[in-house]
Amino acid sequence: MIIDILYERAVRNYGVCVGLDTSYDYLPSYIKDKDAPIAEKIFEFNKAIIDATASQVACYKVQSAYYEALGLQGMKAFSDTLAYIREAGEIVISDVKRSDIAQTAQQYANAHFSGDFESDCITISPYMGYDTLEPFEKYLNEGKVLFLLIKTSNASSADIQDLELATGELVYERVARITSEWGEKFIGANGFSALGAVIGLTYPKDFYNVKEMMKNSFFLIPGYGAQGGTGEDLAEVFKDGICGVVNSSRGIIARHLKSGIDKGFEAEALKGVIEMKEDISRWL
Repeated sequence: MIIDILYERAVRNYGVCVGLDTSYDYLPSYIKDKDAPIAEKIFEFNKAIIDATASQVACYKVQSAYYEALGLQGMKAFSDTLAYIREAGEIVISDVKRSDIAQTAQQYANAHFSGDFESDCITISPYMGYDTLEPFEKYLNEGKVLFLLIKTSNASSADIQDLELATGELVYERVARITSEWGEKFIGANGFSALGAVIGLTYPKDFYNVKEMMKNSFFLIPGYGAQGGTGEDLAEVFKDGICGVVNSSRGIIARHLKSGIDKGFEAEALKGVIEMKEDISRWL
């Protein structure tokens, strides 16, 4: 199962996940100035970062919106990037946040777990209930992984996720409990379910609460770096061992813009990965 491989790589590399949320603005000028389609430019940038960091990370996360915004050229870059990561033997999460039911959800499952946009893991929202998840079960049984949105990293997440129910639970707590129950039939050899959870590091106390409720869940953790999360915030989460992957996107792939480096941007990305690993490891 992919969840077992992901866990092992997360342990080896302190859970570091590089987010290839590639804006055209992040490309160095020498790539922008090439007489080539946008798809080739984006892919050249992504490929260089993957080649430089592959041995140092647990996985990659690719946010589809950055590619969809560029139209057909963007989607070609998206497809090429996913394929390159998987052909290199690395693990990729497509951050697509799908949410629908019945035949539409089945088509989302087919789209992201087979064909031109095949990924190892994707993100979905469970807020429409189990009908959202059911069409993906076939792929979970074949080893794929879903990360369900539980408590997100954005500032207004509390508007809905922190509402109190008649039972006294908060909305996100109810979703966490139900998701944990749903995931019991997909547990791998290392004790983690292929039904994972997205929990933002921007709310560490809420994270600690969810972790206690989701004993067999592996986490996708946004909010590190540019959104304010730190290695210290992960100390409590990882105190019993690595149980998730921690995403950093522009803090790594756009690091060269701060230093003014054009050629050699991939070396700057690698430095960012190494610094992130050091920040996380010193608190464990």
